[in-house]
Amino acid sequence: MAEEIVYGINAVTEALRGKRKAFELFISGPMDERRMERIIKLARERGVSVRQRQKQDLTRLAGSDHHQGVALKVEPFPYSELEDIIAATAGDADSLLLLLDSVQDPANLGSLARSAACAGASGIVITKDRSVGVTPSVERVSAGAVETLPVARVTNLVQALEQLKEAGFWIYGLADDASATIYSQKFCGKVALLVGSEGEGIRPLVRKACDVVLSIPIHGGVSSLNAAVAGSIALFEVVRQRSAGSAG
Repeated sequence: MAEEIVYGINAVTEALRGKRKAFELFISGPMDERRMERIIKLARERGVSVRQRQKQDLTRLAGSDHHQGVALKVEPFPYSELEDIIAATAGDADSLLLLLDSVQDPANLGSLARSAACAGASGIVITKDRSVGVTPSVERVSAGAVETLPVARVTNLVQALEQLKEAGFWIYGLADDASATIYSQKFCGKVALLVGSEGEGIRPLVRKACDVVLSIPIHGGVSSLNAAVAGSIALFEVVRQRSAGSAG
């Protein structure tokens, strides 16, 4: 079985709380430090062996010096099927999904995953081609958030959008040149927010398959937002509207 290394305090903590099979926990530095104690306790509760290692050993193991003194050997990230995500949201009239069209930067995927989890999204859909998958770097940037919600990889995003529409989702794409804005749109029912790639944005055929295309108003000298920032703003506009609606 292939294995990978998850590293960083939050990423390792969430991986140990998640469903992935874990094999070994590696620690550098004092094992009685409070955060390490919690991680070691989680590992031992799951029957995962704990090994002390030098800091440079963890750097080599993780392929990064941002491991914060902890790394975990686990099975590869288990992707979900789109059909399973759709089935899980069947009874939720206010489901929220995040869709990503060819996002290639691990930092953007990690940041978006963290925002989606904090916004209460039911899942993330990414493309198999020309996209970054859930890597240890994505895990670290997301602070382990990718362990808390399903991520599906699809070959044909347009077909996936049609499946979501059939399941009652409205597809809202984000594009700089759209005339309507996220603040003029009332987000009702099942919402799927679609964020395009860094630089190219949403591909033409994918954009054509969206129900609505929206922009985020920008003031100042910069012409566009980072993909992760744009997606996060849109996610929390949906949250804001729904919170305001429930309060009213």
